[in-house]
Amino acid sequence: MSRAELDLVAALRAEIAAVDPSRPCDRLAESAGLDGSVEGRRTTIGRLLVRLRRAGTGDVPTDIDWGASADHCRTAWLRGRFLSRGSLSLAGGRSHLEFVVEADEAAILARRLVDAGLPASWRLRRGRGVVTSKSSDAIATFLRRIGGGGALLELEARQVSRALRGELNRILNAESANLHRAVGAAGRHLAAIALLESDGRLAEQPYVVRLVAEARRETPEATLTELAERLSIHRSAIQRALERLERLALHGDDGGPAFRARRMRVRGPSRDRVAIATRRRCPVARDVMPGTPR
Repeated sequence: MSRAELDLVAALRAEIAAVDPSRPCDRLAESAGLDGSVEGRRTTIGRLLVRLRRAGTGDVPTDIDWGASADHCRTAWLRGRFLSRGSLSLAGGRSHLEFVVEADEAAILARRLVDAGLPASWRLRRGRGVVTSKSSDAIATFLRRIGGGGALLELEARQVSRALRGELNRILNAESANLHRAVGAAGRHLAAIALLESDGRLAEQPYVVRLVAEARRETPEATLTELAERLSIHRSAIQRALERLERLALHGDDGGPAFRARRMRVRGPSRDRVAIATRRRCPVARDVMPGTPR
């Protein structure tokens, strides 16, 4: 995580630790969730334990009767468990909530989190139980339930901003790719039209093909939809006409390369001259045309 995200998580933990339960049962439940565990780097938990003891929690139970406890007692216990055993990660714009507990407690904690509306799974890692949840919306609801306020709003605002930037980048990339494809296609169309017009084959094409070629030459930046609206022709007909122009420019009428497909016009009825021209276009023709000199 970045430094800003680490500071935001620390502010969120401090905000949750600052919650002062008003009911004695909530103080007992939160103390049970804390389980007397204080890490040296988490001074907020130490202050919370001192505050709870001064409030007269008495003998702190090791656990609560989850089934018989009220909802506010369950929330207090979960708040203490998050402060003592939980960690929140925001790496990559994704929320990841994790509890590291004793191996025999992992399944119990996972069930309790599910009861509280937080989908969670558990596994064993190096002899310890690890309970995790990766649902960003559910994690935000859980943190709000146990006392997250201003810091949680800042966290959600950053996640929304990150999601909007990602969506904007996706749209811009898609538009840029579409623009590059459109420019490349228009260039190919104009080159094919120029080639077919230079050798006279464009005038031999059907009326719709010639109409589309003229419209493309006048508005090379237009999309297929815009050409269809301008000519009052279906978009598929525009696409077929442009594909026909490209195919003729590349392969000619008989499927061969364009320079081989151009017909050699000869004058007079001389059979030998026709045969020689045919042989130059296609060397295989000398074996099939009778009377062709070898």
